[in-house]
Amino acid sequence: MGYHKNDLLSLLEIGIALTGEKDRNKLLDMILQKSMEIAACDAGTLYILKDDSLHFKIMKTISQGIDNGRNGEEINLPPVPLKEENICAYTAIHKKSVNIPDVYDSKLFDFSGPIKYDKMTGYHTGSMLAIPLLNQDGETVGVLQLINAIDEEGKIIAFDVSVERILFALASQAAIAISNMQYVEEIKEQMWSFTEAMTEAIDARTPYNGSHTRMVAKYAGMMADHINELYKKGKEEEFFSTNRKEQLVMSALLHDIGKMVVPTKVMNKATRLGDALERIENRLTILDLKTELGYKNQELNETEFHTLKQQISKTLETVKKADGAGFLTDELEEALKECFTYTYLNGEEAEPFLTEEEKECLSVKKGTLTAKERAQMESHVEMTERILSRVHFNSYFKDSPIWAAQHHECINGKGYPKHLSGDELPFESRILAVADICDALLATDRPYKKPIPMEKAFFIMEDMAACGNIDAKLVGYLKECLNQTEDEKV
Repeated sequence: MGYHKNDLLSLLEIGIALTGEKDRNKLLDMILQKSMEIAACDAGTLYILKDDSLHFKIMKTISQGIDNGRNGEEINLPPVPLKEENICAYTAIHKKSVNIPDVYDSKLFDFSGPIKYDKMTGYHTGSMLAIPLLNQDGETVGVLQLINAIDEEGKIIAFDVSVERILFALASQAAIAISNMQYVEEIKEQMWSFTEAMTEAIDARTPYNGSHTRMVAKYAGMMADHINELYKKGKEEEFFSTNRKEQLVMSALLHDIGKMVVPTKVMNKATRLGDALERIENRLTILDLKTELGYKNQELNETEFHTLKQQISKTLETVKKADGAGFLTDELEEALKECFTYTYLNGEEAEPFLTEEEKECLSVKKGTLTAKERAQMESHVEMTERILSRVHFNSYFKDSPIWAAQHHECINGKGYPKHLSGDELPFESRILAVADICDALLATDRPYKKPIPMEKAFFIMEDMAACGNIDAKLVGYLKECLNQTEDEKV
């Protein structure tokens, strides 16, 4: 039994297919499937070498309808140790193929396993061929073990030597393909480990960021999956391949890496004054005591005494109210302006109750940050871009740093730092923006705000979309995702 031109053409076609396959499970299945077709055999097993053992990855037996491992599911069999009495282990150790015409007549290896299997199942293991998978460096990647070559009449025969040569060539191509894929997977693992390390560093800097990055990544991934479901139904043009989704999730995990350089007192500023409130309270308490003492020592007349006492009391009350208010009302602003005019005599100099910096903090209309502090917070996006520009992202993750640095841009161009708009903003950057805002609104651990119900959060986001800040369609998608999650909980 020889081989002809069609076998060689088939080998070339398989080689091309192997190099083009990106899915690891499909690659391994293809290696065994094509090898069995060339060898015209009934059964086969593909082992992968790991930790000095051969691990079962794919098992097929045509006559018994067995096809295990093709989708990556675990095969519940113990790994084969690298001991020479096992034919597959011998092949891996010595890096050469072994062709056994009939295992029942062979004393070269321990075939008690196949013989025991035959007794249990009624199968008959006859011929066996084991071929090492050697990569370009001559290293053993795995072993291809084929069982029961079948002739045209359906009888079990020995594996032909010419077929063995073809399969050896195929095994070499397969080993290179597996090695290349393992190399790519190792690079991906390195990138993910770097991302996890950076995420951990960001989260450790502030108590409220502990879940933020992971929640943004979760929401982004949910939207990608939802979009894919809509794509299958013909309701969405966008589609997220495995690569595109992984890049999106990675960009979500890295989007706040620039916060590593933002002062924690700014990030954690729960009120307008932060820790300055205590200083003001101490200062006014001391001033109150001095006022009492000055009146007793007749340094202040009754009018001056009562005026100062009232001003101190009003300032304390107004400052505390303004410090924790989510929004300054007109009435509160007017009260603050009056307090800002209050002074006391320090020797011969008139000193204000409140410093200019304290006045600036208390004058913040909404939120807790002054213009300077907000600029420090917003600088994290530029810093994210600068930090990630120093990291080499391979082609698989090349877009992640770009999207990560655009999560505060707005469709209407009013975002930052580059004021991108419209088509300048990739679909993925828009997803990150929606996911980021959603978690900011729903988060229960932010020091500067109370959590709000999901219904109100989406009302705010829908209003932002109506103003052209974020993508209305994506807001709708995330709302559908979260409502579906809530329904599943019920």
